[in-house]
Amino acid sequence: MAKKKNLNEMSFLDHLEDLRWLLVRSTVAILIMATATFFVSDYIFDVIIFGPTKPNFVTYRFFCDLSHYLGFADSICVTDMPFIIQNTSMEGQVNILIWTCIAAGFILGFPYILWEVWKFIRPALYEKERKHAKLFIFSASILFFLGVLFGYYMVVPMSVNFFATFSISSAIKNEFNIESYIGMIKTSVLASGLFFELPIIIYFLTKLGLVTPMFLRKYWKYAVIVILIVAAIVTPPDVVSQILVAVPMLIIYEASIFISVVVYKNKLKEKNV
Repeated sequence: MAKKKNLNEMSFLDHLEDLRWLLVRSTVAILIMATATFFVSDYIFDVIIFGPTKPNFVTYRFFCDLSHYLGFADSICVTDMPFIIQNTSMEGQVNILIWTCIAAGFILGFPYILWEVWKFIRPALYEKERKHAKLFIFSASILFFLGVLFGYYMVVPMSVNFFATFSISSAIKNEFNIESYIGMIKTSVLASGLFFELPIIIYFLTKLGLVTPMFLRKYWKYAVIVILIVAAIVTPPDVVSQILVAVPMLIIYEASIFISVVVYKNKLKEKNV
């Protein structure tokens, strides 16, 4: 492993060496957490992964209660899931088990990965910024886990319900491949988790001068359109569901703009000092 050097003394190859060890340690952490999840894989599959396939899943019950409260009767209640999940390849279930454990390992090991990333970028920061390591790890981890929960409890159930009930002909029965189903869950959950990291990403991009509040404000309306389109795709065709999915995403975008404004003003103050 390369010896620690002053930032000004480090060559390009030294940075590559640090990056290599970052990737090695992060991979080991993911594999350790993946091994741990293997011992509770029955719970992960039966309760967590296949939870959204059951009409009594907590999200469906919430929407049903909300429907009654708003006077919509049973208009957005889920009473049936007209599809089955099947495996069509010899090694399918083995592959699914391995990659699901790895995905779970990545989610559980995310705070450690953040710590490794922080150690990698720390030499490029000012001394007062280096003191905020714990705040960075804590904030980024909380945002990621909130995004994962949002993806699992909002995006995934709405997507499963939509695709389960969508049909172009009564002659076609929905029989989803297990790889397709779990792939959709992993994509939705991880994408939501990473999207919730947007405020942290914007913070560093603004610090580097690659993004400004003016840029984010300029393209605000386009961001709203994209978010509304995504919400419309993953939810049933009712306004309530779309709003419940879109609003948190809009809040995250607005929070990113606010953070960019604060960082941008601080940079201007430092230049004028």
